[in-house]
Amino acid sequence: MENKIIDKHFGNFFIAGFTYWEGCMALDELKIGAQLKLVREAENKFDPYAVAIYYGDYKLGFLPRGNNELVSKFLDLGYADIFDLRVQRISPDAHPEKQIGVVLFIKEADKVFNA
Repeated sequence: MENKIIDKHFGNFFIAGFTYWEGCMALDELKIGAQLKLVREAENKFDPYAVAIYYGDYKLGFLPRGNNELVSKFLDLGYADIFDLRVQRISPDAHPEKQIGVVLFIKEADKVFNA
């Protein structure tokens, strides 16, 4: 039997700026595997490639610099649906900038365009 990989691993990282946004308010609600949303912030004065991460209405922080340039370009072109961002690790006792680990997948084309 052939194993079919549905989504491709694009990267994993900690949420940048978790300390400064609403992460502490969402921490008790977050679960491993929870889906997060990527929101492009083209007008961000600190990073021209800024991509915010949301859980529902909570802004958790950002994709780290160095992981955001290519993703921001896809978002600018309207391809937000190709990404699947999930909570991979929760470490409440770690430093706030290392409490939430996430994994970013790119969805298989037929899942995106035939949905």
